[in-house]
Amino acid sequence: MKSIGNIIWLIFGGIFIAIEYLISSLLLMITIIGIPFGLQTLKLAGLALWPFGKETRVIENSNGGLSLIMNIIWFFVGGFWIFVTHFLFGILFAITIIGYPWARQHFKLATLALTPFGREIIER
Repeated sequence: MKSIGNIIWLIFGGIFIAIEYLISSLLLMITIIGIPFGLQTLKLAGLALWPFGKETRVIENSNGGLSLIMNIIWFFVGGFWIFVTHFLFGILFAITIIGYPWARQHFKLATLALTPFGREIIER
């Protein structure tokens, strides 16, 4: 089921979301200051490309203070708007019963987009 879900996700917009994240990651990595943020958008791109069968979780032994500071900077620089976009798409998909699996994927991307530092993506 997850392979079919991923293929449908890819055809109906997942590829464009992943390309957007990849381009923004490359633009962020042009400067030395933007490299940590570029790495997080690469994490988002990987999840946006193939989201079914993966989940995000908080890393137990992450750099607590540094992750918090980076998440705050991320939130104000653009993470909030990425979160809102995924959240709204999730609500639109959740309106219908057929779109519910894709809504769950957008909600998963929204949580990662809000606080990407100190989180990891794992296979289920």
